[in-house]
Amino acid sequence: MQSNRRNWIKQLGLAAAGMGLGRVTALAEPSDLFKETQEAGLPIKLSSNENPYGPSPLARRAMAEKVNATNRYDWDITTRLIETLSVKNNVRKDNILMAAGSTEVLDLVLRYAANQQGNFVLAYPTYSYWSDTVIRFGLERKIVPLTKEKQVDLPAMLKAINAETRFVYICNPNNPTGTVCERNELLRFVNEASKQTLVIVDEAYIDFTTETSLVSEAVQNKNLVVVRTFSKIYGLAGARVGYMVAHSRTMEKVAAMQSWNNGSITVISAAAAMASLSDTKFVSDTYKLNEKARQYTMDQLKKLNITSIPSSTNFLYFSLDKYKYDYFRRLKDNHISGTGIYEDEGSWTRITIGTLAEMQKFIAAIR
Repeated sequence: MQSNRRNWIKQLGLAAAGMGLGRVTALAEPSDLFKETQEAGLPIKLSSNENPYGPSPLARRAMAEKVNATNRYDWDITTRLIETLSVKNNVRKDNILMAAGSTEVLDLVLRYAANQQGNFVLAYPTYSYWSDTVIRFGLERKIVPLTKEKQVDLPAMLKAINAETRFVYICNPNNPTGTVCERNELLRFVNEASKQTLVIVDEAYIDFTTETSLVSEAVQNKNLVVVRTFSKIYGLAGARVGYMVAHSRTMEKVAAMQSWNNGSITVISAAAAMASLSDTKFVSDTYKLNEKARQYTMDQLKKLNITSIPSSTNFLYFSLDKYKYDYFRRLKDNHISGTGIYEDEGSWTRITIGTLAEMQKFIAAIR
């Protein structure tokens, strides 16, 4: 394993050198665009779980240097990205499929799963923007409520599976709650559920945790697909880079849903993703800054008698049930964008963890 890590780091270095990046110090500071919007008094965006510190310095430089190459197809850059990801995840290249963000990855997998009529199982609430499309394909949605602790109820989800279930979706850590499934419990669920149907595990926020990914399980289990993204901790939400890891035979079937395999990522986005993988200091600093700002926000919410759920992500889920003021009016008056109500009982909402300065403004706005 240590040898594998050394090979990955070496490969990252060669890839960065090949793109002309050289050695650039990664500073975990807001981008120039972020600074400009704050100076202009524009809204503070705490609604989409984006990384306020990114893209990383290496990624920004890589994107800038690739602008003049966008008049050409670069057949090799996505291949190099897949090779790097295969080493990083300790899987083969044919276990990886790239797409324009994890949303496109989900779309491809769900199109494959919806070839037959039936149903699909997911928690509530969870990330489910994709589910309306699946319903239009003809599948029935089966919702399983979270536990009282706002955890994904894995035993209840297992019971919800029947002969007509085409797939089960697990967002881990879960969005919007920020809770994470304990790995052994999740693995037991996957092993049982995958005997009956396809299991999709969305790991968009796993880099904000110390949990181990299920990618090593996916390459062995034909009914397990793991979805990853560069949108969150790598700060590339607008660049749209995502990928899935699965058994090679499953990958063949899902890839058949894509007209140009691995072809939907731009040269600029692929270069940014490659550079982001090599900017380990930026990722580490983002993790630490998020932890600090999140803890501050949780502490302040507690002082305001607002119940929040312990989070393993870059967002917080909390109840407005005891809040005495018009929360959404306070946000609007202070030019802060948040989200709506996810659960009526308890008036649960979510806020993205921005910079510490942003969260201080958020607390001041609702105090």
